[in-house]
Amino acid sequence: MEPLYKPQGVEERWQRTWEEEGLYRPDVASDRTPFVVAHPPPNVTGDLHMGHALQLSLADTLVRWYRMRGFNTLFQPGYDHAGISTQNAVEKHLAREGKTRHDLGREAFEARVWEWLHEYGGKIMQQFRRIGASLDYSRERFTMDEDYVRAVTRFFVHLYRKGWIYRANRIINWCPFHQTSLSDLELEHVEVDDALTYVRYPLVDGSGHVTIATARPATIVADVAVAVHPDDERYRDVIGKDVVVPFVERRVPVIADERVERAFGTGALKVTPGHDPLDYEIGRDNALPELTVIGADGRMNDDAGKLAGLMQQEADERILSWLRERGQLEKREAHRHAVALCDRCKSRIEPRISLQWWCSMKELKEPALEALRSGRVRFHPEAQHRFAIESLEDAPDWNISRQLWWGHQLPLWECPGGHATVEETEPAACAQCGSSELTRSTDVLDTWFSSALWPFATLGWPDETPELRAFYPGSLNTTDRQIIRLWENRMIFAGLELLGEVPFRDVVIHSTLNAPDGRRMSKSLGTGIDPLEAIDRHGADATRYGLLKMSSTQDVRFSIGAIEEGHKLANKLWNVSRLVLAHAEGAAPEFRPRDVEERWILTRMDATRAEVEQRLGRFEFAAAVTALYHFTFDDFCDWYAEAIKPRLNTGDADAVATALAALERLLALLHPVMPHVTEEIWTNLPERETRLIVARWPEPDASYADAVAALDRVQQAAAIFRRSGVLVTLHDDEERRIFDAVVRPERAKVNGNAAVELERLRKEVARLEAKLANDQFVANAPAEVVQAEREKLARYRSELDALSG
Repeated sequence: MEPLYKPQGVEERWQRTWEEEGLYRPDVASDRTPFVVAHPPPNVTGDLHMGHALQLSLADTLVRWYRMRGFNTLFQPGYDHAGISTQNAVEKHLAREGKTRHDLGREAFEARVWEWLHEYGGKIMQQFRRIGASLDYSRERFTMDEDYVRAVTRFFVHLYRKGWIYRANRIINWCPFHQTSLSDLELEHVEVDDALTYVRYPLVDGSGHVTIATARPATIVADVAVAVHPDDERYRDVIGKDVVVPFVERRVPVIADERVERAFGTGALKVTPGHDPLDYEIGRDNALPELTVIGADGRMNDDAGKLAGLMQQEADERILSWLRERGQLEKREAHRHAVALCDRCKSRIEPRISLQWWCSMKELKEPALEALRSGRVRFHPEAQHRFAIESLEDAPDWNISRQLWWGHQLPLWECPGGHATVEETEPAACAQCGSSELTRSTDVLDTWFSSALWPFATLGWPDETPELRAFYPGSLNTTDRQIIRLWENRMIFAGLELLGEVPFRDVVIHSTLNAPDGRRMSKSLGTGIDPLEAIDRHGADATRYGLLKMSSTQDVRFSIGAIEEGHKLANKLWNVSRLVLAHAEGAAPEFRPRDVEERWILTRMDATRAEVEQRLGRFEFAAAVTALYHFTFDDFCDWYAEAIKPRLNTGDADAVATALAALERLLALLHPVMPHVTEEIWTNLPERETRLIVARWPEPDASYADAVAALDRVQQAAAIFRRSGVLVTLHDDEERRIFDAVVRPERAKVNGNAAVELERLRKEVARLEAKLANDQFVANAPAEVVQAEREKLARYRSELDALSG
């Protein structure tokens, strides 16, 4: 082995080796229990970011753990066509040529997208390899593959024939640049500085006026009512009266509605159903007209009258001028608020009533709700499980159509009579009137519609394939909480509707990694951190370890220190392995423990195995890697290796054989988290019959359980000495031998004062006894804090007893 471990080169070599040897591939014909993770498909044009890196580190740790435990593992890779993201990227590319998609036409534009994808797309899988993800890359799928398109078409036709897909005018998120509806996930919410305009709406009876506050004067021309809260004393006498809408001088009613925020502005709300989601709901509930005065391109449309063709800012100025002239502009004040932008082009989103295709959720969601409530699918942590249920209970009908050119075109044809015919392949005639003049809908499906099929369309559905029989239902999914309602719940109801089975049993909602200063990671904000830079500097193993270490809560700040800790762990492991292997010539791994530290390390190793299994089984990744770190650094390297070093140096065959066997088991425990360095060391061990990636996970072994506390006194003596320089009297020869080998007190230039240390311990004991005697502290402090204080008290009492002799 080289004197220094350098992950660069080693990690790439092992990634190639594992893949070339087919060690990532499952056996479709195997009768072993499957463990299946259909990895969330990244955008085909994407780059590896911290969310991907964390997600892969979590999932791959589990996949490697299950693979070592003998499961038939499938870690399914692939890409999402990412409708608007990909179209936006290609349109930017065209813009550099001075062209738009309209210059090409739809067919030529789609051909250009495919050319662009072949040249630039797909690089993210190479980046996934960089972090050591053991995906079966030979099974890579794409949501625009011919077979996948057929699956999506089948899903649409199935839902349509059940009567769950329909067309209706509803309010949606509209991007005026791309001129399409968008899902909530395709929006970016930003704070902007606007002006809040206070406008007087005269009462028709001449008794006064109602003042409203708006940030969008241009929408005044679409007002159809003024709403106030029914309990607002200020407006009790005007409810039921009519007011005159400025500029258009339309007579509209004053209505009462509990959704009005009394604390905002004047507490009176202009109701514009065509341009605001809340107003839309109020309008529908009160049977109000729905006027739309902003067109698809973001300009004022013909229904805006003399404002038609103006940009909204120009319309604002016209209306404000009109108000000033008539004394109906009460005031304007600075107003900071959040607005939605298109995540791709950064255009301001227009809430807009639009004719779209919808999927009814009423019946479709019920089996998924039952699966969640009964625990057939469980989200982790529990709070996210509750959210998954609540979000599905409240799920509105789903807007599934998009006005893009890139994506799954609706399998829907219309005749001149307006009849819709839905088939998997192009029909010869209209299903209702028999007309042969059919035009296919230009709309495409929401990206999430096709993504909902990912766990089984990747396995060949709608065909009954061997892969589908072997690997559906799957086992696990890992993702971010932002897409629970957009993707996770949809996969559940799609799987139940089409196959009668949930697509997975567990969903791990991983942490959201924020920038070190607590802000969200963002390239535009300058807070983004490239995981590839961490991999280049510290290695994939260290990066994986660090990301898992950071995954303790739902929102965490990125810490490079956690990755540096992983780097230190890899180096520590390398060095202790070199120590053992330097004496291993002619030896074979075999447990032949003789001395106490050997029995102790074996029982500590089994305890660590049990803890890691428990933690990984509960998806407590941070706790699992912490246990591995302390076992490797503290128990194996600092105590066991130092204690046996004299025997290794003298060529003790039993010590060498036991050390090799212990190292072999340590590498197995660490492999799921740090696969490359462990495989590299494993290859240097004698008598290797298999790669570590497919070696057996350590079995429980209670053979040396009687030695679990064998080093307690010597470790306690070491802690006291390292802290105070005071030597504790050890009466056992073995304990003194180990203490001298590990702590080496003769090297420490310290003169400890036992009396001072005794006094300090007495004070600490007294302080903690008083604290724990305080019923209020015990009752109110978190249970883990109280337990930590009790453990600290027990440790101080034990140290006091040891020093008191």
